[in-house]
Amino acid sequence: MAPPDPSTVRFSGPWIHRDIHANGIRFHTVEAGNAHPDAPLVVLLHGFADFWWSWRHQLGALSEAGLRAVAVDLRGYGDSDKPPRGYDGWTLAGDVAGLIRAMGYPNATLVGHADGGLVCWATAVLHPHLVRSIAPIGSPHPIALREGVLRDRRQRRAFLPSFVAGQLPWRPERRLTRQDGAEVEQIVRTRSGAQWQESAECDDVIAKMRSAIRIPGTAHCTLEYQRWAFRSQFRPDGHRFMASMDRVLSLPVMQLHGELDPFVLSDTLRRGHRYAPHQRLVSIPGAGHYAHWESPDQVNAALTEFVAAH
Repeated sequence: MAPPDPSTVRFSGPWIHRDIHANGIRFHTVEAGNAHPDAPLVVLLHGFADFWWSWRHQLGALSEAGLRAVAVDLRGYGDSDKPPRGYDGWTLAGDVAGLIRAMGYPNATLVGHADGGLVCWATAVLHPHLVRSIAPIGSPHPIALREGVLRDRRQRRAFLPSFVAGQLPWRPERRLTRQDGAEVEQIVRTRSGAQWQESAECDDVIAKMRSAIRIPGTAHCTLEYQRWAFRSQFRPDGHRFMASMDRVLSLPVMQLHGELDPFVLSDTLRRGHRYAPHQRLVSIPGAGHYAHWESPDQVNAALTEFVAAH
């Protein structure tokens, strides 16, 4: 089967697709068609092996609440540009900062899942004047994640095998794309709750993700996020990045977490409290790693209340 074209992620629906240039590259963004351009901005950042469609349930709900919600195909994903480099924490935070400025806003609330949540943390620390608040989903503070992996056997067993496996050259790319992206389906089914897997949308979501990971260059870029995160720990740039993250955030933080998440443990999330003393942990019953898909009504209600309060 021929690899899909990047434009195949531009699904029709009650939303508007835009191309926004920021930080030297082009980003594909999506927002609800009824969004008011002057409404408070909420930027939605997806996670590993995903794309903007991750936020299909949030775009309309946040727009109806009077917000301008914009979902982004991150650098290297979907129909955004796929440059050969720039998958380090500083550049990714610069991408989000550039997007906020390019959309004409003084600041925004950032919502991010998994890798996208780590970008939320980095942007909040490195560009605090542009970030009003953050709401990571299943995504601990970077230092808390490192400590959890090093000190908690359960977190190490959950996180490290797939993370380390991605460090090999080219072989992980082939694993992600072979059999029409079957590895992506395995990841989703392993980390999501059983109830969602029985839902009507499960097969459709997985089919879209399997197609998106096969867009030329996407699998490699997806893995470059994790390769930098791992390899930089042994280099000066990684030490500098972690040192820059080691500061207390004064802005509001709401950490959403599926109570059945087998990949990121609640104890790891709590380790981040000393870096975000205003952090509030919201547990989503019955949800796994993809709480915003699995329990969208609960997540939307929590996000709407959080943004309105801050």
